Amino acid sequence: MLICSHHLSFSYGDHLVLKDVDLDVEKGDYLVIAGGNGTGKSTLISGLVGLKKPTSGQIHYEYDKAKLGLGYMPQQHGLQKHFPASVEEIARTGLLRQKGWNPFYTKAEKKEVLMMLHRLHIGNLAKENFGSLSGGQQQRVLLARALLSSSELILMDEPTAGLDPMITRDFYRLLDEIHRQGVTLVMVSHDLNLALEHANKVFYLEDERGTLYTKEEFLASEQGRKVVGHDTHH
Repeated sequence: MLICSHHLSFSYGDHLVLKDVDLDVEKGDYLVIAGGNGTGKSTLISGLVGLKKPTSGQIHYEYDKAKLGLGYMPQQHGLQKHFPASVEEIARTGLLRQKGWNPFYTKAEKKEVLMMLHRLHIGNLAKENFGSLSGGQQQRVLLARALLSSSELILMDEPTAGLDPMITRDFYRLLDEIHRQGVTLVMVSHDLNLALEHANKVFYLEDERGTLYTKEEFLASEQGRKVVGHDTHH
């Protein structure tokens, strides 16, 4: 088990978003967090990565956080997209957690960054300005940064939001490749038809609560039949 969370509740002021949620993430999972708009998907993933404090409940990390940590891909916004740095520089920030206050990168670290960019098929873009890339290329850079932060556990919030359908499909193929190489994935997704091609679990949020399903259980459930096939592709 990589993450054990019990009886989690999250609020914004007096507004309760999630109540008494239990979610465990096992090594090897490819888990999709799904639900309608405003059901708390982004809030939950922010809580799991430590950016949003639960109003009640506990999250236990069943690994050495100092050594492993977790990789995180937040939702992109306009400022990020035009950030004035090279692909290599953006990806390299994934190593900062391990480096502490040391601002200098060794040759080995620089090589590690380039190898990761090649692994995600963007090695040829290393010197390009991040802001000049397409949306799909930018997401690969941010995925490289997350993987450099943790080679074992990545959490993502709507990684394909705003991408066209062909680029979205390519990105999901890449995630499947990474998952098969041993990386545990937890992802908020609005695009269940594609996300569920390779996922093994679904955590579905509704009415402030969450239910964990295997993919097969979800697809056979009344909720799954209602949602899958009707979700919107962007």
